[in-house]
Amino acid sequence: MTPLDAKRPLQLNAQGQLQHFLSLDGLPRELLTEILDTADSFLEVGGRAVKKVPLLRGKTICNVFFENSTRTRTTFELAAQRLSADVITLNVSTSSASKGETLLDTLRNLEAMAADMFVVRHQDSGAPFFIANEVTPRVAVINAGDGRHAHPTQAMLDMYTIRHYKGGFAGLRVAIVGDILHSRVARSQIHALNILGAEEVRLIGPRTLLPTDVEQLGVTVFTDMAQGLKDVDVVIMLRLQKERMDSALLPSEGEFFRLYGLNNEKLRHARPDAIVMHPGPINRGVEIASEVADGPRSVILNQVTFGIAVRMAVMSMTISGQESSQNPDQGGDHGR
Repeated sequence: MTPLDAKRPLQLNAQGQLQHFLSLDGLPRELLTEILDTADSFLEVGGRAVKKVPLLRGKTICNVFFENSTRTRTTFELAAQRLSADVITLNVSTSSASKGETLLDTLRNLEAMAADMFVVRHQDSGAPFFIANEVTPRVAVINAGDGRHAHPTQAMLDMYTIRHYKGGFAGLRVAIVGDILHSRVARSQIHALNILGAEEVRLIGPRTLLPTDVEQLGVTVFTDMAQGLKDVDVVIMLRLQKERMDSALLPSEGEFFRLYGLNNEKLRHARPDAIVMHPGPINRGVEIASEVADGPRSVILNQVTFGIAVRMAVMSMTISGQESSQNPDQGGDHGR
């Protein structure tokens, strides 16, 4: 058991509700399904004239991003605002942390502001687990991506997208393509797909971009794009994580696109009704061609829309789980 695994029980309270959301590994299928079902009820909020519900009115949520992000940070902000929470986004690059303040000192200062939730993105694997272990019991922690380890809300919005278009997970073959080695999203997707009952999870990429012993995660590995895409129902493309990559792992972007970039010719190996996904940001002409990214089988922009509803679901369930932990008799109705 790794140190990250050892801290996984932090996520659930005595009633089995979320009190932190740090990783999908080890969570029960029923809980992931509950997140998806709860997101269903929030999806229509985005179409209202007034895009708000009062579930987290009076709560304060701090977005604490030690690593750059636009899409994830913005969707968390929108999700919190639509739940009527007060939102503070900490710009760490100009904060005391950039002046040498420790992570623990930063945490204590945020606690002193009476925040109810920290949404944490950090370049080091395990940082959100550390924070959840150290934070005062009344504060919930959501992992918005840590190192190469996990990105659970991204994986759950991907699962929501798959369920929306495919109706469920039974019998599905899903291919995850590209830089698996450096991708925290891929790890969370693998856990989620296996928990939710997908028939087969395939990883496609060059051996230099695949983790050692990755088959132990319950996947089938392919290094040939045509073989790996044969008869799949869902294709998830991944961004090349060049900022985390030794250049020796990749001969050139052009060579990568030739072998593993998704174009219409390669997509013909998948099922005719296969959908194409990408967690973003997209590198056009590197991992995906514009003809596919903008094509009729792409659901990439819908992933962003669904992401707001999924993050609303996770936030509301986690706050409710924290409140139930402090007041066990109140029950678990997610404040609804």
